[in-house]
Amino acid sequence: MEVKTIGVIGAGQMGAGIAQVAAVAGHDVLLNDIEARFVDKGMAGIEKSLDKFVEKEKIGADERDAALARITPTLELGDMKDADLVVEAIIEDLELKKQVFARLDEICPEETILSSNTSSISITKLAAATKRPEKFIGMHFMNPVPLMKLVEVIRGHLTDDATTKAIIETAEKMGKTPVECNDYPGFISNRLLMPMLNEAIYCVMEGVGTPENIDQIMKLGMNHPMGPLTLADLIGLDTCLHIMEVLHAGLGDSKYRPCPLLIRMVDAGLLGRKSGRGFYDYTEG
Repeated sequence: MEVKTIGVIGAGQMGAGIAQVAAVAGHDVLLNDIEARFVDKGMAGIEKSLDKFVEKEKIGADERDAALARITPTLELGDMKDADLVVEAIIEDLELKKQVFARLDEICPEETILSSNTSSISITKLAAATKRPEKFIGMHFMNPVPLMKLVEVIRGHLTDDATTKAIIETAEKMGKTPVECNDYPGFISNRLLMPMLNEAIYCVMEGVGTPENIDQIMKLGMNHPMGPLTLADLIGLDTCLHIMEVLHAGLGDSKYRPCPLLIRMVDAGLLGRKSGRGFYDYTEG
């Protein structure tokens, strides 16, 4: 199956990034969200990102303009009837995602592939909300989407080979490197990453080191491009907490227990970059 038109549900940071790379790759894109202000913000972010690529001479101004022209903003989920592939990129809420996919299943033609950009929720559970589990798959892009090469391709229990093949080809056309994994809590990326971030937060809570020192040791000693606490702030501490809760509940092992300091910071609204404060203060930019 050739994917020509891609629908993206959710115009936040991840959804806008997915729409951008799809449009640059030559796909027609339908970018959907529940309110015009969210779609407008997403489109503004895409334009700003593409402008940076032009400034760095990675693409030409004509390529930027062509990519923007391929993206159609929409508030109507019904417009997804024209999509060959729909990528969901809304908040990490199982029940809300299931509601969206149940509606998409009714709206979209039977050949349309449905996918989720979820970072930890079971693809099999999401697929069960539809009547096309064989055409349901996970496409977990990394943040920031325009720069990161990896797409984790997660097969649900009933995902068929044709769907997997089509998604791998589509990801490659977007300039990404698709890597397959099976449907277990956290998949591969977050099953490995999040416990490391959680342990770094334990180090802060127990006074092993300051956030600055912990990050510096991991950067200089392990050659990480950014420290674990800087990365946690970038991802969002609420997202980190949610993924740790999924790992803890899904795998039943106490080693995945979220750090109490992480829970307390989220309760206090200290979510990282998006709230202005996390382990670091971003209020002055």
